[in-house]
Amino acid sequence: MTVRVGVIGAGWIGHEHIRRLTHTVTGARVTAVTDIDAARAEEAAAPVGARVCASGAELVAAHDVDAVLVTSWGPTHAEHVLTAIAAGKPVFCEKPLATTAEDCLRIVEAETAHGRRLVQVGFMRRYDAGYREMKQVIDAGRIGEPLIVHCAHRNPTVPESYTSAMAALDTAVHEVDVLRWLLDDEIVSTQVLTPRATSKRFAHLRDPQIMLFETAKGVRIDLEVFVNCQYGYDIQCEAVGEEGLVRLPDPATVGVRTAGRHSTDVFTDWVGRFRDAFDTEFREWIAGIAAGDEPTGPSSWDGYAATVITAATVEALESGRVVATDLKPRPAFYGGAA
Repeated sequence: MTVRVGVIGAGWIGHEHIRRLTHTVTGARVTAVTDIDAARAEEAAAPVGARVCASGAELVAAHDVDAVLVTSWGPTHAEHVLTAIAAGKPVFCEKPLATTAEDCLRIVEAETAHGRRLVQVGFMRRYDAGYREMKQVIDAGRIGEPLIVHCAHRNPTVPESYTSAMAALDTAVHEVDVLRWLLDDEIVSTQVLTPRATSKRFAHLRDPQIMLFETAKGVRIDLEVFVNCQYGYDIQCEAVGEEGLVRLPDPATVGVRTAGRHSTDVFTDWVGRFRDAFDTEFREWIAGIAAGDEPTGPSSWDGYAATVITAATVEALESGRVVATDLKPRPAFYGGAA
């Protein structure tokens, strides 16, 4: 079976995923594209032989679209995901699922009423080989019960449009999701500390930030978000347990020995660092649709949790207080208590 995919949003990430679905993932074909900018939609659609739709609703309803990929502007995500659920079509939504907790819960309620999972949220780190190995080690009990997790998320630079709140909403959101998954635990509180600011930042930006999370089981997480570190794109994660620790490996690169030095390359952006994870994410999503299975990746509930926790983290940054996340109880539909 070839899964016919309609893409809503033809910006950079939309172009990248169209390329991925066309040239990397087997069993998929992009058949329709839409964007608020019709010329941009045509530019994305023409090279792959797709047609352009006038709106997201038209694309979702199309007879030649089996599944929907949402890569549009964040505040439009909820509308398109809800339209796909109403049509009974699988939908992959890049993060965020929605920009407010209320819209996330509307999606959760619509999907629950439908009675079958249709939504997957684009948190690609769950598909990274290193994180998957960490998950296996923790789940097997090889380090005992987790006690502490140390993380860092570093970017070389960010544009002037990047705000202090984006450190949580756009950057730390990936750690928020992957740590909930790694630990099989929920984040119940958040706090933000701001150490001495780097002189390499734009004046309006608080950078770096240290985010402190606590989980329902009492695990303490510290996350350094440093988006002007200059030297590269560097993701670190180490879980400390009662009987050992497990550390995320650095990406494999060759070691070079020359002129009295031993060096290895460091990625400079997230595209190279997580390219394989993106590919695996889409391969598994398409294979699941072809097999008639429900998606197994990050769910609507995971999207809701990420939105709530990152919003609480922004509140913690602005207030200087420890902020409770106040997540609603997880429904049984998403694996919560019956």
